[in-house]
Amino acid sequence: MLVILSPAKTLDFSTPAQTSSFSTPAFLNESAELIAVLRKFSPDKLAEFMGVSEKIAALNSTRFETWCRPFTTDNAKQAVFAFRGDVYTGMQANQFSEADCQFAQQRLRILSGLYGILKPLDLIQPYRLEMGTPLKNSQGKNLYEFWGDKISNALNLDNDSSGDGVVINLASNEYFRAVKPKQLNSKIITPVFKDAKNGKYKVISFYAKKARGLMANYIIQNRIMQAKQLQAFNSAGYCFNDALSGNGEWVFTREEN
Repeated sequence: MLVILSPAKTLDFSTPAQTSSFSTPAFLNESAELIAVLRKFSPDKLAEFMGVSEKIAALNSTRFETWCRPFTTDNAKQAVFAFRGDVYTGMQANQFSEADCQFAQQRLRILSGLYGILKPLDLIQPYRLEMGTPLKNSQGKNLYEFWGDKISNALNLDNDSSGDGVVINLASNEYFRAVKPKQLNSKIITPVFKDAKNGKYKVISFYAKKARGLMANYIIQNRIMQAKQLQAFNSAGYCFNDALSGNGEWVFTREEN
């Protein structure tokens, strides 16, 4: 079983990582190719096609210029500790033990516009490049065309001998579009988190993002290796709702306080 997450826009490169263990991203040559394309843009052009403020564009222009290899713990940080945001707040990686880190390294994968796919302990340098960015490149008009089959093939390789072979999709729609389900040798299960609101269950983005992180934490802390075990997930008041689940979606609902 593999679990896939989206990255986060918010980064933390100042807080020390929980472990000295690290690995290297599988697609650094591809990342370097994208960096070469991104360095051709002025901050103004970056702001335009990335849809960000001038301040954020200037920051990332500098990041692209200073991006360099080799990656070390002096110029990079393990991905699971570098990303911040609602999902990663819920996952609470800053409380992982060394054993938790190693289990996550086997079971967790993070999709990325710049790095393609990351293991939790893969070193990354600061960046912002969302998967939906319309960046023209050698493979086409956007990052989905750039990454092509690479992400799906990597998931197949990692999942060949991993528990029940299921992929648990905790990524956003934007990032999951980079995966080609028909090419996966795995069943895909997408957990959906809904909160009761005025008598109806609805996906509330802030809570749903945090719940994805909570589920990732639950998998790691409980060493979950079979998808069926996830139906016992009950963090923050969410419970599996069999009546609302089906067609590859497992719905977890929470009642109003």
